[in-house]
Amino acid sequence: MADDLQDIVDNLAERLQRSVAIDDPHIRLLAASRHFGDEDATRVSSVLNRSVAPQLCEQILAQGIAQWTTPGRVIVPLEGTLPRLCIPIRCAGLLLGYLWLIDPDSTLGDREQDVAREAAERAGVVLYRQLIVHERSRARHEAILRELVATDRAIRSQAVDDLRAEQLFPTTGMYFQVLGMQHQGPDGVAAPQTVALEAAVEDAQSWMSQRSAAPACALMATNKSRAWLMLAQPQPPSRRELDTICSRLTARFDRLTQDGVQLVLGIGGLAHRIEDIVESYRQAFLAVRAAQLVPSIGPVARWGALGPYQLLLRMPTEDLLAAAQVPALVALDKEDGHRGLVATLEAFLDNAGDVARTARLLNVHRATLYHRLKRIEQLTGCELSQGDDRLTLHLGLKLRALAAAHRHEATPTTAEDRPTRIRSVS
Repeated sequence: MADDLQDIVDNLAERLQRSVAIDDPHIRLLAASRHFGDEDATRVSSVLNRSVAPQLCEQILAQGIAQWTTPGRVIVPLEGTLPRLCIPIRCAGLLLGYLWLIDPDSTLGDREQDVAREAAERAGVVLYRQLIVHERSRARHEAILRELVATDRAIRSQAVDDLRAEQLFPTTGMYFQVLGMQHQGPDGVAAPQTVALEAAVEDAQSWMSQRSAAPACALMATNKSRAWLMLAQPQPPSRRELDTICSRLTARFDRLTQDGVQLVLGIGGLAHRIEDIVESYRQAFLAVRAAQLVPSIGPVARWGALGPYQLLLRMPTEDLLAAAQVPALVALDKEDGHRGLVATLEAFLDNAGDVARTARLLNVHRATLYHRLKRIEQLTGCELSQGDDRLTLHLGLKLRALAAAHRHEATPTTAEDRPTRIRSVS
């Protein structure tokens, strides 16, 4: 089918003696003819990079071309870029792409435009067929992915066999990793965020497939508020590559929502076998949970870099809430009306017992800090010089913070009354 699209472009270019290109709805190049001496820097860059810069893409789309049903002229807002005739490619009522002709002097008359429209109609049929095949394939892969992380071992085993039957990558010598993501849109208005999330994941998946040589691939699954990508590559993804994927996802989602809804991402650990991808999946969404509850981690959380939360978030919520009732901290709360002692204890433990650094952080004299620490020991019955006591208090503080975040999430709130989440992580 790709050859059919290229034939359409080449035939039109020869008939009109003009450079022709076809982009998808996101202004990513699908096919381009040879040059006829009318090319400019934007066309050359588009052919080389298979796309245009995101900012330029937004400026082009801002001219309303996605709503066009007939040809129109587009002035590309970039110095040295020539005007173009844009013919929307549609089939069955769907926008499938754009056919472009450089037309600096408006010399393309009605006959030439009719020829171009006919070519766009043929391209629409080709792209519509491709869309049907793509959607069927995507639905099949998404169903397999969901079963690949099911709780039932037998279902997971069958999903592994089904995925191998797709022959998307070699059965050995591959590394697998899950990138999970979730947004927290205001209650009752999830639809725009759902569309934005799916578009962002598709963009990242497309970018990876274009830049990665076979046998690497990325498969996706989405629902209303969360999505995940399974990366399969012959070499482990580098930190830079993962950072780029996360940046593209976040930037695309932000551009499409523009309402302050945050997308948080979690990166699971590497799996050396497809059978073990379920663990990377669990790790990725535990990391997502950490990013949601602990803002200081940032919007991208990596499994293996979550500190104590990596252990604590594995606990069932009921067990976590129960374990958060640490007797020593309950006793401290009763005597700490303004919570100055609790804050002092947390700062002291987060700074590994470094008195000088803690005093600077709290902006108090060392003598004042020593006095507070002595008072904390009296109220809790713990000795801060003892490792076990310090560990009990430190984990207790983290458990209490997680428990508070869980309780806040369970309480209905409005968009204007969002709860305060955990402020720090050791």
